[in-house]
Order: sequence, then C-alpha cells, then structure tokens
Amino acid sequence: MARVASAVHLVTTDGAGGRAGFTASAVCSVSDGPPTLLVCINRSSSAYAAVSANAGLCVNTLAHDQSGVAAAFGGRTPMAVRFEAGTWTTLVTGAPALLGALTAFDCRIVARHPVGTHDVLYCEVVALAEPGDGHGLVYADRGYHTVPLGAAPPREAAA
Repeated sequence: MARVASAVHLVTTDGAGGRAGFTASAVCSVSDGPPTLLVCINRSSSAYAAVSANAGLCVNTLAHDQSGVAAAFGGRTPMAVRFEAGTWTTLVTGAPALLGALTAFDCRIVARHPVGTHDVLYCEVVALAEPGDGHGLVYADRGYHTVPLGAAPPREAAA
C-alpha cells in the first residue's frame, strides 16, 4: 500500500473523551446526500480512545506547506504536544479545525464498523471551513509530495 498515493488529512476530535488527532490517508467521500466521509482508524492508535468516546471529529485536508503538521500528528509526537504544530479553531462539533488547511470537514460520527485492525467510521459533515490556499499534500512511497492544483496531467509516451 506504500506506493498508493493518497491525500493527507489530520483527523481531530475533542470532547468528553479528550482532545486527540492523527494523520490519515484512509479517508474518502461516501455520499453527497447527506454529505458523508469514511475515515479509518487503527484500534492501536493513541487517538483511538478519544475518537471512540467523542461524537464528532474534524477531517482537515492538508495543503502542500503543512507536511510539518502532518509529521507532528504521525504518531511519534506525544498527544499533548501535537496541537502546538498548528493554529486551531472550532466549528460545530468542537473538534479542532486547522487554520490554513485546504478544507476542514466538521463531522458527526454516525456509524462505525470494525474491519481487521481498524474501525471504519462513517462521518456526516455538519459544517465546512473556508477553504485555504495552496496545493494538495499527498503521501506516497513513504514520503510527502505536492500536487499543484490545475496542473495538466502527464502525457503518455508515444508508441
């Protein structure tokens, strides 16, 4: 799976279960009516207990210049220090929304299903932050890369 390029997101939560967050690439759109995202979290993640206990989360889609924030939330940084890496606000659910992210989807967790080592969370979008500027940040081949918005796709080689 390391060779599969994916957008980089910070998934954050706050509530009775505590404030926590993790870097995620296993995020995708499920439905537009109502707008719903799918988020996968490993049950051994240090953020798992808080995400499981809280009713909401925020999916922050990172911009090209936010790889440092992504690294801070990647698992090696203690949870208490991770949120020092960015500037935060909140929307409807109270989950932290990263200022400057390409977008922040504030969500209510509506269903969860265990699959192997992970829980698959279905998250209904209840608010959306103003979009930030920048290009997309992707993770592939064990590193961060930039995807310029509006860039022309590469041409295929002539046969």
